[in-house]
Amino acid sequence: MNLYVSNIAFKLRDDELRQAFEPYGEIVSSKIIMDRETGRSRGFGFVEFSSREAGLSAIDALNGIDLGGKEITVSEARPREDRPRNNFGGGGGGGGYNRGGSGGGRY
Repeated sequence: MNLYVSNIAFKLRDDELRQAFEPYGEIVSSKIIMDRETGRSRGFGFVEFSSREAGLSAIDALNGIDLGGKEITVSEARPREDRPRNNFGGGGGGGGYNRGGSGGGRY
């Protein structure tokens, strides 16, 4: 079972996240998601357990606890949606001019 963990303290490391979840069952993987440009934590991550029972136990025990100074939220991860790999076609707001907002009267 894959869990989504949000509101992770920016100072928390992957191994600290794993240690918090280990008492609840066998962990397949754990990862805090990092920003590619800055290298900083994005404040969320995933913990995958080998069994559904272990995942449910971790949700019950850890959702709402203080971890590293912030109250984390733990829930079952939803399947990742297929998204285009670039901004060409189908959504995404490309760059350019005239993007709306208050332009100070410029047209």
